[in-house]
Amino acid sequence: MLTAKENMRQVILGGNPDRFVNQYEALSLLIHPAMMMSPLLKKGDPDMVNAWGVTFSFPANTPGQFPVHTPDKIVIKDIENWRDYVKAPSLEFPPHLWEICKGMYAAVDGEKAFKACFVAPGLFEQCHHLMSIEEALMAFYEYPDEMHELIDFLADWELELAKGICENLHPDVIFHHDDWGSERNSFISPAMFEEFFLEPYKKIYGYYKSHGVEFIVHHSDSYCANLIPTMIEMGIDVWQGCMKSNDVPALIEKYGGKITFMGEIDNKQVDFDGWTPEDCTKAAREAIARCGFKFFIPCITQGGPGSLYDGTYKAIWDAIDQYNCETFGHKLEDIEAARLPMNIMF
Repeated sequence: MLTAKENMRQVILGGNPDRFVNQYEALSLLIHPAMMMSPLLKKGDPDMVNAWGVTFSFPANTPGQFPVHTPDKIVIKDIENWRDYVKAPSLEFPPHLWEICKGMYAAVDGEKAFKACFVAPGLFEQCHHLMSIEEALMAFYEYPDEMHELIDFLADWELELAKGICENLHPDVIFHHDDWGSERNSFISPAMFEEFFLEPYKKIYGYYKSHGVEFIVHHSDSYCANLIPTMIEMGIDVWQGCMKSNDVPALIEKYGGKITFMGEIDNKQVDFDGWTPEDCTKAAREAIARCGFKFFIPCITQGGPGSLYDGTYKAIWDAIDQYNCETFGHKLEDIEAARLPMNIMF
């Protein structure tokens, strides 16, 4: 039996996987010092101001932290003079922080899982974190020069971060967050998306791949079907978070072999008050039946192992394991021996 890591590699490369990848089983999501300086909030934590000056809150019954954009807390108050407001955090970290992270990476069994460096937010999200989603979307139309300058500034910072990550931590995979749409459509048109984000992301993802990173997994739990040609050109190997609204089977048929799709189990199908294991089994089996075995990984669409309601992620996990045992003749104990124990990150 293939290890979880090798099985996922075979799915991405169009080789010979011996079972469906079970959500995040082949990705050990790990951090870097910049995340230690601006840690993600947990449910119930008080509001926090991160290293960029953005205030975040984690309200009850929500899937994650959200930026607070009351007038007194917006960082960029005037896009024409954004340099007066945006101060990039230092990327000079004390050696002991790198040593802590190195220890985390060294502790992962690299035969069973990819050592995946978690990077968030991405360029689009960072723009609207700094200035609010409404102001950011309007600025793409009204102040394109300033937005190009801001995005280039953010990309240069992220390239410097990438340098430190590659030189010190040597990850196999970059797991990069940047939500680019709602459930129904992308936030900006494909032409505008390409104009503002193609070249910066080609530089960032190209740097990682030229410095030892095997795969780029990009998270956007949204509709992005209209952006896929640009995503492929950026260098994305796996789109994690592809919601059902994208018509994932049709995308696999059209783009399989150029990009792999990881998702199709929308949170709203399974992650709600009163959910049952039967809901999770139904959603997992429907996703597998719809999307098939090639270039597809059944997974909850949220950007990390876990769920809003305790137990949902594990119920999906159990359902996929059961399917793999029934369909491919594997024993559960062999599957478990070929991967790391299930980890809940969010």
